[in-house]
Formats: sequence, structure tokens, C-alpha cells
Amino acid sequence: MATPSKTPPGADPKQLERTGTVREIGSQAVWSLSSCKPGFGVDQLRDDNLETYWQSDGSQPHLVNIQFRRRTTVKMLCIYADYKSDESYTPSKISVRVGNNFHNLQEIRQLEMVEPSGWIHISLLNQVKNIKIRFLNSVKTGSGAKLIIF
Repeated sequence: MATPSKTPPGADPKQLERTGTVREIGSQAVWSLSSCKPGFGVDQLRDDNLETYWQSDGSQPHLVNIQFRRRTTVKMLCIYADYKSDESYTPSKISVRVGNNFHNLQEIRQLEMVEPSGWIHISLLNQVKNIKIRFLNSVKTGSGAKLIIF
């Protein structure tokens, strides 16, 4: 299960960044997805608009791969999910794996969510080159989310 973070639950990560609490580092990485529907890919996953999101287009688990050029300290992963607006695409079980390459990843967190609404903060505090987020289950069969890394 996820370790509680020291940030307020549900706190908007962009607001935390403006106050100097954290610094977004996702732009330093290369992002890839196991699948996506046209117009619902990495750009929508990473933009600042909560009305847009990544939408998978394949069988589960749905994957988000994040690769840094060098070992990077990652303190927190923020995922936005909203059951009321996403319904079947809302993730219900997520696994986070980290490592120095995609062949030696180890699961460090697993999170189960019931009808999530808002930002979910997952503390990592790891030096990594690669992160794989596995969306293991969704409310129905799809998957959609926003992700920010600090």
C-alpha cells in the first residue's frame, strides 16, 4: 500500500510547486504509454488541464513508462482521478515499479482506490532512472488519469 505523503491529501501539486514545497521533474523524462486512443496520449496525460487525460486503448494492465536520462531523486508521484467524471476509466488498483532499467524494476508501492476524487499523492523517495506505473484494475475496463512527478 502507498505510504502517506507529508503533503495535504488531495492538495493540488501545482499549488504545492508555486509555494516552493516541491518541484515538478516530469519534463526531464521521456514518457511512453502501453496504448492510447487518438487525442488522449502523453500530451493530455501531462498537460495542466484537468478536463483532458490519458485514455488507454488496450487490455489491462495499462502502463505508463517514465525514463530519466540519469538517476534522479523522485520524492512523489501525483495521480489525478475523478470517479464522478471518468466512471469506467477510473483506476482502482495501481502498482509503481522503479529501477535503473526496465529489466530490473521492483514494485515499491501498490495502491487500491475506491471511487477516487482528486489528487492522490504517492511518496517514493527513490533515486531511479525508470518508473513503470501499472494500472492493474479500473472501475470497469478502461483507464484514464493525469500524472505529475516531483
